[in-house]
Amino acid sequence: MRLGLRFFLSWILSSSLMFTLFYLWHGVFLNDFKRIQFPLTWFVTFAAFTYLVLGAGIYFLFESRLFKKFRNVFFRGIMAGVVAGISLIMIATIVHISITRHLSAEHLMIDGVWQVFEQVVGALIMVSLKLLIHEEEFEHV
Repeated sequence: MRLGLRFFLSWILSSSLMFTLFYLWHGVFLNDFKRIQFPLTWFVTFAAFTYLVLGAGIYFLFESRLFKKFRNVFFRGIMAGVVAGISLIMIATIVHISITRHLSAEHLMIDGVWQVFEQVVGALIMVSLKLLIHEEEFEHV
């Protein structure tokens, strides 16, 4: 796997879209940011870096030997997004136990479904860009 234009564009654009969906869901629709007890700029900065790491993780998961067993690239992308989304919601629920302790199971499930949706959309953007961007393959001498 080469880390060229295809990787960087799909990584940055899919991470940006996933972050935007996250911000719309938690910041605008649910207004969860009011419960944050430290500066919002810190939270947004940490979230942006988290989504950059998540985007790269989805890319590497998509390109992994295990996931290459799926022939259909869109199905492979959906599966990478689902795995990333479920993993992230599990980690977030454990780490933010103090924030989520007052939330109902229904709220956590809806939030989990949204999280998986974010990552699937990001993965599908990544797959689409990987298909659209063609890079020359260099021969190994």
